[in-house]
Amino acid sequence: MLRIAALALALMFPLLPVVALAETLHGRVVGVADGDTLTILAAGNIQHKIRLAGIDAPEKRQPFGERSRQHLGHLAHGKDAAALCNKIDRYRRRVCKVLVQSPDCPTCEKTLDVGLAQVAVGAAWWYREYAKEQSPEDRARYESAEQEARTKRVGLWVDKNPVPPWEWRAARRGRSASRRIRKTH
Repeated sequence: MLRIAALALALMFPLLPVVALAETLHGRVVGVADGDTLTILAAGNIQHKIRLAGIDAPEKRQPFGERSRQHLGHLAHGKDAAALCNKIDRYRRRVCKVLVQSPDCPTCEKTLDVGLAQVAVGAAWWYREYAKEQSPEDRARYESAEQEARTKRVGLWVDKNPVPPWEWRAARRGRSASRRIRKTH
């Protein structure tokens, strides 16, 4: 009976769009694609594309998108990092909480959570849809940081009604789909 259950689980995992894992990567941040995606160069010169866990930043062409990318670059680019990874997403990026040294303390340990820092300055949203994947402590920190950024009207919260990236992407997909339909008629 136990073998049948194990076999059933093994057969189900390839069907899942996201693979669960628990690993810590150590390396240097060598690239910042946008406000929630960076590249870490680890041992053996292996590059890992990392999606920051718990946040969603404005897209590049969205208001505050470039500022968000720049802020993440200021925090992390060129720094040694520890990436606490818990899954691989559908784009084959590791989804991780990334810790670096704080810019104001070059001799300190890696304690600055760059995702949380992005939320705190209004450079990203706390991604509530994935909150269950965070520890209860991180959920509380990220929620509090977003609420404080909203209250202080910093970063993207300067706008009265900033459009979350997931809504912005959905609207763009709808427009491109309607353009394809118009072209065929």
